[in-house]
Amino acid sequence: MYKLLIRPILFSFDPEKVHYFTFSLIRNLSKIPGISSLFKLIYNINDKRLETEVFGLKFKNRVGLAAGFDKDATLYKELSNFGFGFIEIGTVTPKGQEGNPKKRIFRLVEDSAIINRMGFNNGGVLEAVERLKKNNGVLIGGNIGKNKLTPNEDATSDYLICFDALFDYVDYFVVNVSSPNTPNLRELQEKEPLKQLLQTLQNQNLVMPKQKPILLKIAPDLTDSQLLDIIDIVKETKIAGVIATNTTLSREGLHSENKIETGGMSGKPLKNRSTEVIRFLSEKSNKAFPIIGVGGIHSAKDAIEKLEAGASLIQLYTGFIYEGPGLIKEINKAILKKL
Repeated sequence: MYKLLIRPILFSFDPEKVHYFTFSLIRNLSKIPGISSLFKLIYNINDKRLETEVFGLKFKNRVGLAAGFDKDATLYKELSNFGFGFIEIGTVTPKGQEGNPKKRIFRLVEDSAIINRMGFNNGGVLEAVERLKKNNGVLIGGNIGKNKLTPNEDATSDYLICFDALFDYVDYFVVNVSSPNTPNLRELQEKEPLKQLLQTLQNQNLVMPKQKPILLKIAPDLTDSQLLDIIDIVKETKIAGVIATNTTLSREGLHSENKIETGGMSGKPLKNRSTEVIRFLSEKSNKAFPIIGVGGIHSAKDAIEKLEAGASLIQLYTGFIYEGPGLIKEINKAILKKL
């Protein structure tokens, strides 16, 4: 029903405008008595066998919503009704910022992909905190970044501000240095600045009464040598794990007219590369740390491939947009069949 009726209507409008329209629609529908329960009835699978413990947290299932969809933590409660085991909010920055000029999201329908150059548009970390104070049971990841105008040499202070502000309101953290849409941000993936950033956050974490897992989100465009550096950094800083991968700058094999647009590409064309990165990290590290797999998951088969490559959890974004909320249930059914 989603792909036949709903998606063609949504895809006839501007991607960014329809995103906010859909948010408003879901929020308003969820206020109607019984609708949230109906969503849960349709899309949730409540089976103890789906539960898993990763980096000390108990997830009701392995399927999460990736960062970037609910940047400002405005709809995490309603989105959880579609069956997600966890929701990652953000990327949030210390100060609110508009992001890059519009138009900045482009559908590549022929390729089942999206190109975005949003640029960390968000209302600032404190706005997200106010909304997260109302959380009642949704497992939340907090994806943190730096403001566009903050130079890289001062980036650590931006990440610390977000870390401290969110600490009491999220279950785990994600350090985003891999978005291609903030100038020079990916330079922070180089070994020494990245190690310094992660160690500073980990030092802050260690003085807290109870530590929170810190993960690093990496780009799919890293070389094998850079991925080996990532493994070393994770071991040295003792962070909890890695999210593989963010969007790609590659346009290899694309057919849609919009492939000429700048920004990060997500969706089906990213599937194989993100799985390669997961497998490389898992094998070369001897499964030393958990990996959350994201990138190109449009079917239950795609999800199982990521898990078999070494991912402990997976996340959806573009696949959720193209395939609809039924995809979450399909993946959880497939996982149960594999048990």
